[in-house]
Amino acid sequence: MSNPFDLTGRRALVTGGATGIGESIALALASAGADVALTFHSHAPEVVQGKIEAMGRSAVAVKADFTGMDEAAATQVVGFAKDALGGLDILVNNAGIIHREDSTEMPLEEWRRVMSVNLDSVWLLSQAAGRHMVALGTGKIITVASVLSHQGGLRVPGYASSKHAVLGLTRALCNEWAPHGVNVNAIAPGYTATDNTQALRDDPDRSRALLERIPAGRFAEPSEIAGAAVFLASDAANYCHGSTITVDGGWMAR
Repeated sequence: MSNPFDLTGRRALVTGGATGIGESIALALASAGADVALTFHSHAPEVVQGKIEAMGRSAVAVKADFTGMDEAAATQVVGFAKDALGGLDILVNNAGIIHREDSTEMPLEEWRRVMSVNLDSVWLLSQAAGRHMVALGTGKIITVASVLSHQGGLRVPGYASSKHAVLGLTRALCNEWAPHGVNVNAIAPGYTATDNTQALRDDPDRSRALLERIPAGRFAEPSEIAGAAVFLASDAANYCHGSTITVDGGWMAR
C-alpha cells in the first residue's frame, strides 16, 4: 500500500519560507519528498536551501516584496517556481506581517501594508497558481490563517481583519476550484514562537495572560505547525476542500 503522505515528485512554492512557520513548512514538505521554491524578503534563504538540498531535494529561492504586490509580480513569482522546479503542484501562502497599535492611532498606511501582504498577495498568488492548477485538473493550495481568523485580538485590527478575509477567500476558491481537482484549505496556527509574537513573549504580563489561556501551557514551535501543511499537501487530504485545521494548543477550545 502506498504512503498517502508521500510527496515525492511534487513541486511546492512556500512564501516567507526562509524563517518561522514558513521555514518549518518548507523543510517538512522536503522531508516528505517535495522539491521546494521559497520566497524571502529580509531573511537570507541559504540555510533553509542547504537543509533541503541535504535531504536530496531541489531548493530554489526568489526575493519578493509582497507590499503593494500586483498581478505581474505574482505571476513572476509563480512562474519562477514553475520554471525552476519544472512545474508547480503545491502553493503555501504563508508570508504575513503584523502591526500592533491602538486602533484609534493606527495610520492608514499601516492598515494597507498589512492588508497588502496578508490578503492581497494571497489572492494574487492563488489566482496565478490556480490558473495553472485548474488547467491541469490537480493542485493543492494552502493558506496560513490564524486563530485570529475567528477572534478580534487586541491592538491588531489589520491583522485580524486580514486573517478573517483569508478564510473567506479559502472557502470562495474552494467552491470554484474543487470541481477542477484543486484543493484549497487553510491552517490556523495559534500563538507560535516566531518574529510576529516576539513582542508578546517579551511582555511578561501579556505573555502570562496568553499562557494561562492556552491549555497546552506554552507557545507552539514553528515545526509543530508544519505537519498540517504536509497533510493538506498530500493525497491523504484529497477530499478536504475549504477546511481549516486549527493548531493552537487548545486555545480555541478554552
